[in-house]
Amino acid sequence: MSAVRAVRELRRGVATLEGAGVRLRRLFGFEKVPGLDPFLLLDDFSSDEADDYLAGFPWHPHRGIETITYVLRGEIEHGDSLGNAGVIGPGDVQWMTAGSGIVHQEMPREGRLPGLQGFQLWANLPAAEKMMPPRYRGVAARDIPLLTLPGGAKVRIVCGRVGNVEGPVRGIRIDPEYLDVELPAGAAFRRELPAAHAAFAYVFAGSGRFADPASRQATAGTLAVFGDGDAVEAVAGSGGLRFLLVSGRPLREPVAWRGPIVMNTQEELRRAFAEYEAGTFLKHRAVMG
Repeated sequence: MSAVRAVRELRRGVATLEGAGVRLRRLFGFEKVPGLDPFLLLDDFSSDEADDYLAGFPWHPHRGIETITYVLRGEIEHGDSLGNAGVIGPGDVQWMTAGSGIVHQEMPREGRLPGLQGFQLWANLPAAEKMMPPRYRGVAARDIPLLTLPGGAKVRIVCGRVGNVEGPVRGIRIDPEYLDVELPAGAAFRRELPAAHAAFAYVFAGSGRFADPASRQATAGTLAVFGDGDAVEAVAGSGGLRFLLVSGRPLREPVAWRGPIVMNTQEELRRAFAEYEAGTFLKHRAVMG
């Protein structure tokens, strides 16, 4: 029998102002590196108030990371310096590999339903791939498999494999898994994970408990960081439970990070910002995927 991962930490997000004035909640960021390696940052930008998010994230650069944006309500219009453009709507995912450098914008707008709900995760790139050609993957909601498991759990597979079903995002070096798990009241869920991988769950609806039934209850807006082991277990509370379950292989490399750019050394970081100021930041044409 595999060892169930204990919850190492339960934490709430911190109110943060980003972009041109977007109010969001940051679940983890710089202070957690390397504790959640290879993941760098997780933001919840959900709000019912348009004034909280319509200012958006105007043109800005990224290098050395991947940004993963998952929208559940509302719409985000995006574009980048290499010609990609479109709208991310409910259930859609944008998986952008910044690589050697990309400049883009993400501008929320009102969708068919009021408000905006979604998340952005940053994943680090290994040193050998930080200067790879940028890659953009837009994944429509209809292309994300939805499985219903025995016991009633519903699992949307953005990245990874559950049983014989694989998510649409593949070929990522850190071997990530990104699942959206929804449990009815009282239902249980168990997921085997590689023992060496970092793993966390972000509860965004309902409540429940992870690992030990006697552990603290995780309510909406709570991040659960898991310790050692090779399985995650969850049990939903009386109102059901919905959470993101994310895991990935640690890089165990030095991190030099400032703003939207993450490299391995301070010299690489200095060079990246100098190139941005000099207009020589962009190195490759995008590879569409």
